[in-house]
Parts: sequence; C-alpha cells; structure tokens
Amino acid sequence: MKIFGKEFKLFNYDVDGKGIKKEPEGPKNLKNFFVSYASKFGQLVTVNIYMILGNFPVLFALLAISGNLNIHLSAPATKLYTVLYGVLQDTGDPVLAAVNGVFGLRGDLSLPTVATNIFWVLSLLIFVTFGLVNVGTTYILRNMVKGEPIFMWSDFWYAIKRNWRQGLILGVLDLVFMVVIAYDILFFYTNLGNFMLGVFFWFSLVLAILYYFMRFYMYIVMITFDLSIFKILKNALIFSLLGFKRNFMALLGTVLVLFITAGLFSVFVPLGVIIPFVIMFSTCAYMSAYAAFPKIKQYMIDPYYEEEPEDEDFEPIFKDRG
Repeated sequence: MKIFGKEFKLFNYDVDGKGIKKEPEGPKNLKNFFVSYASKFGQLVTVNIYMILGNFPVLFALLAISGNLNIHLSAPATKLYTVLYGVLQDTGDPVLAAVNGVFGLRGDLSLPTVATNIFWVLSLLIFVTFGLVNVGTTYILRNMVKGEPIFMWSDFWYAIKRNWRQGLILGVLDLVFMVVIAYDILFFYTNLGNFMLGVFFWFSLVLAILYYFMRFYMYIVMITFDLSIFKILKNALIFSLLGFKRNFMALLGTVLVLFITAGLFSVFVPLGVIIPFVIMFSTCAYMSAYAAFPKIKQYMIDPYYEEEPEDEDFEPIFKDRG
C-alpha cells in the first residue's frame, strides 16, 4: 500500500531491532557475581517461587509435624498418680496432698489422627517433585550463568520434559543421601563420648560438605550431557574436588545468606519468615550454579569444541546446545 508515494506494510516482519539482549560474557569471578546477581534479581525471585510451589509436599510434612491435626489429651506424668488419686478420694491428709502436688502432675499428650497420617503420606510426594523441580530450576539457573535469554515458564517445563526420567531417579537418590548423611551427623553428635564416635562425627561432616559440593554439579551435568546416573554422580564427585576453591566460596556465600536470614528472623520475625519464600533458596542455588558451570565448561564443553571429531556420524554427548 502506497501513501504519498511511500510504501507501507501493514504487517512488516523484516524490521531490524535489538531483539532479546544477550548478557555480555565475562570472567565468572566474585566481582562479576554481584553485578550478575543484581541484574537477575527479579528472575531469581521467580525461580524461588518455583522452588517453593514445586515442592509443595514439604508443606504437608510441616503441617503434620506441627501437631495441629493431632488429638490433645491430658495424661498422668508419673506412675504414682493413680495410687495417690485413689487414696486422696477417701482422706484429706495434708501430707498426701503435698505428695500429690509433686507426683500427681499431669502432662499434655498429643496423638496422631487419621488426618495427620494422610498428610504424612501426601508429604511422600516430595520424592516425585524434588528431582523434577531441581531439573527445571537448574536449567534456568545454568542459562542465567551463561548469559542466555531466559523464558521462565517455558524453559522450566522444557527441561522437565527432556529429563524427567533421570530427574525422578536422581531426585530420589539425592533425598535419600541427604537424609542419611543428616541422620549420621545428628546421631554421632548426640552420642559423642569416645574417640571413635568423634571420628565418625567429623567424617560425616566432611562427607556432608563433599556431597553438598557434588550437588552443585549433578543436575547441571544431567541437563547438559547425555550420561547415565552413575556417570553423572562420578563426574559430580570429580568436579567437587577440581572446583574446590569455587565450591568453597559458594559454601561461604550460602552460610552467609543463612546467617543473615537467621539474624533478621531474630530481630524482626516477619522479615525473617518472608525472605526464604522470596529469595533465599534461589540465591543459594544461583551461587552454586555460578561456581559450578565454569568448571564444567572448562573440562567438558571447551575440549569438545577445540577438538571436533572428524567422523560425520559422531553424535555428541550434549543433550542441548542451549
């Protein structure tokens, strides 16, 4: 269509523009971390919401633990209660009344109900949701670290659809490992008393830190490379040692975030409660991804592109090039 000698198009798809701006690449160091974190703060809030809502079975467990669904009764605190109670019915002896004041105390008793047990069962859904949510959020966080354009909702489900089988398996293993390690630490700590128990306690603590470092890499390796679960765990263990310096810095950052949250909770409870639901979990996860991905790129991605295979039928181990 021409107007005053000039041609106009009603729908023109050939327009030059900036499009989606890609973040400029730079060294993934401590200085650039704060710049990157600030620029992605809004996206990290969304990731935190995905983590909270996606792992909704935790809320069922918290409700069951709270005891609000239980039956609350009053029960004797000592075995002498029934004897003293029976004697006092026939006599008003002040001595027995004084003894009853000491040994006739009653305590609160909380018994689980059917509703409590139902919520405990529903909380087991965490073994389904935990791995899948980690897959979706890790994919988003990895692309954030890479500086790639992010489409929050579609990227989240894209990663889950491509990796849901391994995500379920890895999520179950992840939860089991964390529960077992946490139980060992608490058991040996509460039973400290001899040299061997002390050795087991410190060994469990070191193992917990090592496994925490492994978790930086497990899900990123899974969504990036086509590997078996065994090789994913093996590579995560190797990277936990290769990237020890970066891993340790991420650990310090996580401890600092938890310390600040606990401090705010002690000073102003509403703010301390809100932070975990808004930004805490995604902040810790972003620090781990920021520490882990450069090492994965250095040892697993860059060597492949530096030495491209000559065989045209060769299929790379990458799950995606994004």
